[in-house]
Amino acid sequence: DPQQLQLATNSKRKLRRFIVIDEVVDKLYGSKVREYFQENNVQHKILALPTTEETKSMDLVLNILQEVQKFSIDRRTEPIIAIGGGVCLDIVGLAASLYRRRTPYIRVPTTLLSYVDASVGAKNGVNFLQCKNKLGGYTPPVASFLDRSFIQSIPRRHISNGLGEILKMALMKHKGLFDLLKSHGKYLLDTKFQSYDVSADHRDAALQTTRIAIETMLEELAPNLWEDDLDRLVDFGHLISPELEMRVLPSLMHGEAVNIDMAFMTYVAYARGLITAEQKEQIIQCMRGLELPVWHNGCSWSLIKKALMERLKHSGGQTRMPLPTGLGVAEIFNDTSEETLERAYKLWVRD
Repeated sequence: DPQQLQLATNSKRKLRRFIVIDEVVDKLYGSKVREYFQENNVQHKILALPTTEETKSMDLVLNILQEVQKFSIDRRTEPIIAIGGGVCLDIVGLAASLYRRRTPYIRVPTTLLSYVDASVGAKNGVNFLQCKNKLGGYTPPVASFLDRSFIQSIPRRHISNGLGEILKMALMKHKGLFDLLKSHGKYLLDTKFQSYDVSADHRDAALQTTRIAIETMLEELAPNLWEDDLDRLVDFGHLISPELEMRVLPSLMHGEAVNIDMAFMTYVAYARGLITAEQKEQIIQCMRGLELPVWHNGCSWSLIKKALMERLKHSGGQTRMPLPTGLGVAEIFNDTSEETLERAYKLWVRD
């Protein structure tokens, strides 16, 4: 809004910003963030917090809000800034949405997973009673600032974790993205999605991969931001994984749990005759190439049945199961029998 911009730049009042930063990110980049605000003469409060799945709770939201209240922000002109991974962005989004009913906030993702997933869309939330994201809401950020240079400092396993969500979009919507991951997966892991060493062989695979992943995610989310339509292709990999992830915390990361779910659902698609044995193998080999787990002993048959029962409860009495019908194409099914699921499970465990 040009009028607001003029008011802000002409105002005699000093610019003020409240920033929540993940404590690990703070150790790596906190001095640069502080330097930036000091050089721009911005009065600021930086709150460094441990933001993990285990600490993702209303307690942390309330801690943030107490500090916001002490700092005292103008909710029209002073957005809260969240710098961190998906958990940090989720927690701060919920805190901002609660403070004075809705305070604007900005997302700055620092992991690959949050870069292509949490940065896009409107959802925020925290875990409650051992259930993933049981409390939350839909409040989009006013902006997401995407900077891949953050990704160079995260461990290789975290890169692989983010590739799980990128692969989800490839399998559901984009054969070209699947081919990119198949051809350049190891290179992307080795170079940590940086673009400084772009060879002819790899073009700019990092930029292409992240751009397509975000664009396909936006295509899916934008028309259905508040999830009025429960038939969502982006739910692929998210039918069983919430139950599995919470059950085995902290041994699996989010993208890893999603990939295990996707691996099982790939077998379900094969058992239903939706994909060929060769396509199934291509998908599983691509997952392995991205260094993602394709099975976990915590994902028992009883856990799968329990997770699908939960799914029925929260999706209008239907499973709404997204399944690949080829490479880069998918449909949603409500008629997968228990017999088919069990047959798929046995094949999956055998392999």
